Amino acid sequence: MTDNHQVLSRAESSPAGPILEIACDESGSEGEKLIGGNTDVFAHAGIRLSAEVAAECIQEIRGRIRSPATEYKANHLLREKHRPVLKWLLGPSSPIHGNAHVYLADKAFFAVGRVIDLLVGEISYTAGAGSYQDQRSKDMAVTLYREGQRAFGRDRWNAFLESFNDLMRARIPVDSFFHMVDALRLTGTPGEVDEILRLLGRARPHADSFLARLLENPKTIPVLDPLIPAIVQAVVHWSEGGTPVSIVHDEHYALTQERVARLKEMVETPHPTVLRYSPRGRLTSLRLVDSRSDPRVQVADFLAGVARKIASDELNARGDAELVALLRPYVDASSIWGDDRSWSLLGPAPVTRSPGPGA
Repeated sequence: MTDNHQVLSRAESSPAGPILEIACDESGSEGEKLIGGNTDVFAHAGIRLSAEVAAECIQEIRGRIRSPATEYKANHLLREKHRPVLKWLLGPSSPIHGNAHVYLADKAFFAVGRVIDLLVGEISYTAGAGSYQDQRSKDMAVTLYREGQRAFGRDRWNAFLESFNDLMRARIPVDSFFHMVDALRLTGTPGEVDEILRLLGRARPHADSFLARLLENPKTIPVLDPLIPAIVQAVVHWSEGGTPVSIVHDEHYALTQERVARLKEMVETPHPTVLRYSPRGRLTSLRLVDSRSDPRVQVADFLAGVARKIASDELNARGDAELVALLRPYVDASSIWGDDRSWSLLGPAPVTRSPGPGA
């Protein structure tokens, strides 16, 4: 493996100056099915490496693992016998260290955020924002997420989330969801949760009009797919300093030509939620490739896959402290995560400032 880890992805040129090309891939994507799917966490990774360094990174992994498989995936790295290879990939001597970024979404919390934004907040859908139109909406989402299961019990809580998920995918009648809301209120919920459910119960007219618009324009950007805000945040992250970003991404059915065009608009005029973290970015292009044809996307695939598994294990209180600590420097602060305990370990460490003179 070369020591030249500073060989980054190629900087294209434009009349306005250089363009930074980032390679991206995801893990845990099930479209708009957030509840009851195969995964409870979504992860999206972006890397800033040249094709040459990425190819060397893959060759290093192959040389250490020595599997006869023609295509390596994250599950190779996640096997216990290959733990040293995974530690190397995430560790400080890896070429991705300092050159990679991971956006995480706890799918249940992402769904709760959409419940609040789209129904209680009655906002127009903004796919580019992870969630929350304002602090009050965020506070309600956190309360409902953290108190919902405790108030209703695991089965009823999951049924509520699945009902909302199906409503937003036009899989059930609007009546079904609001009957569920009424039934939960009859269980005698605590004050804050009951107030949120009361607001939800009043949102029926908005739900009707929202779904009517959705059905009229089925090609719109998916309402519940975390891939969209993940790409927006990747551009925002890598655009720090004002550099325009182009993305090469593994092929994905959700990234149609129309949606890519809409994404470029979103990045340049984002929701205020995005602006909490960074000035707006600029997406110059998004090119889809087969991951097997681009070593940079393969490395992003490795990182997304291992990040999703490490984060999911921590969310479910079976985390690996060593791997969580290695993943932490890559995790984006704007990830959609509602569980305090696991986020305290996964999220970026708080910045500590040295005391000033005379302190």
